[in-house]
Amino acid sequence: MPSLSCFTSSLFYLTPFSEAHELQLAHGFLFLLIYQVALVGNLLVIVLVTVDQCLHTPMYFFLKNLSLLDACLVSVTVPNFIVSSLCHRSTISFPGCVSQVLLVTQFAGTELSVLTAMSYDRYVAICHPLHYNVIMNRGLCVWMVAVSWFLGGIFGVLYSVGTFSLSFCGSRKLPQFFCDVPSLLKISCSKSHVTIDVTVVMGVTFGLSCVVSIGFSYVYIFKTVTRMPSSQGRSRAFSTCTPHLIVVTTFIVTGVTAYLKPVPESPHPVDFLVSVLYSVMPPSLNPVVYSLRNKDVKCSLLFSLLCRRLLI
Repeated sequence: MPSLSCFTSSLFYLTPFSEAHELQLAHGFLFLLIYQVALVGNLLVIVLVTVDQCLHTPMYFFLKNLSLLDACLVSVTVPNFIVSSLCHRSTISFPGCVSQVLLVTQFAGTELSVLTAMSYDRYVAICHPLHYNVIMNRGLCVWMVAVSWFLGGIFGVLYSVGTFSLSFCGSRKLPQFFCDVPSLLKISCSKSHVTIDVTVVMGVTFGLSCVVSIGFSYVYIFKTVTRMPSSQGRSRAFSTCTPHLIVVTTFIVTGVTAYLKPVPESPHPVDFLVSVLYSVMPPSLNPVVYSLRNKDVKCSLLFSLLCRRLLI
C-alpha cells in the first residue's frame, strides 16, 4: 500500500468544460448564478422551518436536514469549479481531492438515508394517522437523522481511504470537473482494488436497501390512499407525497446515471451534462419543489415577507 505522504505534494488535473477562456468565463458565471440560487433556496427553507412554529413537525424537521445536506453537497464541488473557470486553473491539490471524495460521499449517503426516513414519515402519517404523534416522536426523528449522518460519515471515510490507498503513478488528469471515485479509479495504476471494491459493494447494498425501503413505504401508501372514500382525502394524501417522490426520483436517477456509466478516456459534453445534473440539479431543485408544491412552506414564506414589509 503506498504511503499517503508521497501524494500530498501532488496535484490532480481536472478537465474543464472547454479550453476556450471565453467559454470558461461563461461557465464560471453561469455556475455562480446556479450556486447562489441553490444556496439561497436551501438556506431559506432552513430559516423558515426554524423560525415558524407551525413547521415544527417531523416532516419539516427532515426537510430542514435535507436542505442543509443540499447546501453542503453543492458547496463541495461547485465553488471550486467556479474559481477554476474564472481563474483558468484546472488543478486541485491532493488534500482538496480527498476532501471532495470524502464530503460528496458523506453528504450523498446521508441524504439518501434522510430521504428514506422521510418516506417512513409519510408512511406513518398516511397509513397510521392516529398513531402518528406517538410513533414519530422527537426522539425517534433525532435518532433517525443522527444515524443518517453517522452512516454517511462512515461511507465517506471508507470510500476516501479505499480510493486514496491506490497508486497514481501515471497521468493525474481526471476526466471530470471534480474528484469522484470512478474517475480516480480510471487513472489509478494499481492492479488490486480490493479495499475500494469491498466498499463499493457495501455502498451498493446500502443504497439498494434504502431504495427498497422507500419502495415498500410507497406501496403501502398507495394501497391506503386508493382505499380512501373521499377524493379530497386522496388528493391531500398524494399532495404530501408528490414533492418527496420528485426529490427521491431526481436524486436516485441522476446519481445512478452518473456513477454507473463507463468513465470515458476523453469526456464528451454529454458526460459533463450528466455530472452537472447529478451535482447541481438535486440541490437546486429540492427547495423549488417543496416551495411550489407545499402550502405550509408557501404560507410561511408569504407571512414572513408580509411581516417584513409591515415592519419596514
